Formats: sequence, C-alpha cells, structure tokens
Amino acid sequence: MPLSRFHSLRAYLDNVILGQTVLTENLLIALIADGHLLVEGPPGLAKTRAVKALCDGVEGDFHRIQFTPDLLPADLTGTDIYRAQTGTFEFEAGPIFHNLILADEINRAPAKVQSALLEAMAEGQVTVGKTSYPLPKLFLVMATQNPLENEGTYPLPEAQLDRFLMHINLDYPSGETEKQILRQSRQEAITHTLPTTEPVAQADVFAARDQAMGLYLAEPLEDYIVEIVMATREPARYSAELAKWLEYGVSPRATIALERCARARAWLHNRDFVSPEDIQAVAPNVLRHRLLLSYQAQAEGVTPDRVINHILSQVAVP
Repeated sequence: MPLSRFHSLRAYLDNVILGQTVLTENLLIALIADGHLLVEGPPGLAKTRAVKALCDGVEGDFHRIQFTPDLLPADLTGTDIYRAQTGTFEFEAGPIFHNLILADEINRAPAKVQSALLEAMAEGQVTVGKTSYPLPKLFLVMATQNPLENEGTYPLPEAQLDRFLMHINLDYPSGETEKQILRQSRQEAITHTLPTTEPVAQADVFAARDQAMGLYLAEPLEDYIVEIVMATREPARYSAELAKWLEYGVSPRATIALERCARARAWLHNRDFVSPEDIQAVAPNVLRHRLLLSYQAQAEGVTPDRVINHILSQVAVP
C-alpha cells in the first residue's frame, strides 16, 4: 500500500530533520501533488538535509545547484558539445536532469538563469537550440531563499513565483529540539552513519498521486476553493480591509494548487474525502507567494499571512 510506505517515509523524515514537521509534511504534499516548493528561512535550518533525506527515502537521484550571480542557463540545462571526431554536435545534459533538485539561494542568480528553470518547472522539459528534451517523470524542485540578506539578489518575478506549488516559511526550532539536534549531530559524528530507510518506489509515488486525485471532493468544497480565490481578486466584496490591502489577486494556478494540495493532505491523513480543514491548512502555503499587496499594506506592515487569515475568516465554510 502506498499510504503505509508514505507514513514510514514521513516518520523517517521527522527522525532525520528534527523540529521541522511543517517542512517534512509539505515536502510529501508537494511530492504527491506533483509540484515544486519555495522554502524561505534563515541558514542552518536543514533545508539541504531535508531534500537529501527525501531523496534517500524515494527511489530517484538528487542534485544540489548553488545559484550564484555568475551562473549561466547552460549550467542548469546543459549545452550542445561539438565532437571533432564525428563533426557533429552532441547534447550534454545539465544537472537539471535529476529527479530531485535543490536550487539553493535561487534569488542570487540573474533572470536569464531563473527563466531556464522556469521552463523546466512549468513544462517538464528544457530547450537548447531548436530541440526540447523531456525531464524525468518524477521531477521536484525545492528552491531556497535567505530572508536575512538581500544584497546582491534578484527578486523572483511573479510569473516564476506562480510556478511554485507552495511557499514555506521556516523558523528556528525550540530549545528542547535544539538539544535533540545537538545530540543527533554528536551521534552521527561518532558513528559516521546516518539513519536509513527502504526507498519508496517511483511507482508508489505515481500510485499515490492517482489515489489522491480520486478522493471525493464535494461540490460545496469546490465552491469554497473558488470563493477563497475570488476573495483575492474581488476583495471589496468581502471587506474594506481586503480592498485596501490587495493590489492583485491570484491566478487559476492557485485554484488548482489549493485542490491538489488539499487532496494530498487528506490522502496523507488516511481519509477518502477532502475536508474544509484540508483546504484551510494548505491555503497559507499555496497563496502566500501569489498575493500582490498594495503599497498601503506594505507601509502598514501587513503580511500575506495576515491577509490570508482574514480571507479565511470572511469566506463562509460550507
């Protein structure tokens, strides 16, 4: 059963990445919903370790790409190499041709590099010259941003942000968790080993996706998802505060993402139907990076999370 395999995988991730249950659950949601993650948080919060652990727990290969200002699109996608022996060009695949990609500090690379990643995330392929090359069927990008340092960075354009299924905010662990991390690190240094698990087969991942898409979603909940989205586009219908805070609403991708993430969460929680709680739980991560706040909202220190919580309080639950 794919579900039992995913429960074992989640337990493994929580054992390897201490104190980051939000990240581990949303990694699995993104995997089941077939989307990509943008993770924002201070350095040292096990973002790289999380993707490596997911790769160890899922049948597939992993590659980490450090984004820097001098990175070129070909450094991601690969390029045509001239072979003098044959007098022809041969495509040399880049690091993007892996199942799990960590795009570390994605906002440190210029727009032309980000655009190369954009096609890969949106279309599942890369184009070099006149030829397009398909990426693996199992393909997940987890990109990271450091919120503490903005010098020398290139903010991601809205079109690229919209391609991310979810935007996760991480914070420092508690003091008790910090002690557990200290002991775990000491134990690993002594034994020179890391926890292991039997990898989930890619066939089980695809089966989980099919099962999640087959869960029952009542029509009133479809209306609920649409109402949440419409509240971002027509805020004056819902409250004066929303009309004051929002510049632009979210795209239809947000509607699709809300449904798929809610389905994935319901499946992970061993239910055969989607509940309002599932939609409310994933809404902040799905909408956070898609909202464009007004200058007034930014001046008043209004955060996207505050706007989303206000929307959820205004839209009636079926």
